[in-house]
Amino acid sequence: MQVNVERDRCCSSGQCVMTVPEIFEQDDRDSLVALRQVVVPAGLLADVRLAADLCPGGAITVSEDDGPGTTD
Repeated sequence: MQVNVERDRCCSSGQCVMTVPEIFEQDDRDSLVALRQVVVPAGLLADVRLAADLCPGGAITVSEDDGPGTTD
């Protein structure tokens, strides 16, 4: 799973940082969301989904990308 943020939609509420500080942080310059890492470890999947749901600006998107070269 990968996570992406749209900084122009961020309203600096900090919900994501409080929910998953391993993935999200607030930029010291403007207090907008910044990613600590893009690829989400398996143990944090549910927390990252929750952070996306809690984001009042809708700035966080989560993709269930299995990566290149995967076939069914």
